[in-house]
Amino acid sequence: MSQNPKAVVLLSGGLDSMVAAGLAKQAGYAVHALTVDYNQRHRVELAAAARIAQVMEVAAHVVLPLDLRQFGGSALTSDIAVPKTGVSGVGDDIPVTYVPARNMIFLSLAMGWAEALGARHIFIGVNALDYSGYPDCRPEFISSFVATANLATKAGVEGHGITIHTPLQHWGKARIAQEAAALGLDPGMSWSCYDPTPEGIACGTCDSCRLRRKGFAEAQLTDPTPYAA
Repeated sequence: MSQNPKAVVLLSGGLDSMVAAGLAKQAGYAVHALTVDYNQRHRVELAAAARIAQVMEVAAHVVLPLDLRQFGGSALTSDIAVPKTGVSGVGDDIPVTYVPARNMIFLSLAMGWAEALGARHIFIGVNALDYSGYPDCRPEFISSFVATANLATKAGVEGHGITIHTPLQHWGKARIAQEAAALGLDPGMSWSCYDPTPEGIACGTCDSCRLRRKGFAEAQLTDPTPYAA
């Protein structure tokens, strides 16, 4: 009996990554979840990733420590205030919550694990609509990374290149919330807030919280996340 093909899924613990993992599993892949502990401000998302991986019964879940606070440069990895004002969503300007080269770093790690596993598929929950201000969420970045990675790996130069799947690339948060429901996933397992309270409650007012709340409202679905504001 043939085994399911392997896929490495970048599982942050957020709603987008949860849905990406769910879609990979629905498509018949054996999900190998990679969570990067980069010493982010919202460390509660690591517990969310562990919950999601357990409920989904993934083939493997690796939590890889990589302290990006040593570099800083972001409100998520430095003592920079997380924005709490403005309209819902992220605009064309690159916000202070952008972590320098984060998706490039994470995809490189996922690529390394995939090659070691003999996997030829990577899933990442990037989204170019809600996160248009993040250069590492855009389709042109993903395409460029695939081309570079297949030049830089043994698998690639031997004709067994990696495919990066971005199923949420052109979805808004409402569509993503609807897909979570269609997959039978509990959105309460996931975590979106960039600046949780000391008690571990979502702030409700950062960009990520506002995007999530707006998306669930537009989808006419209940978001089980408790918010401080």
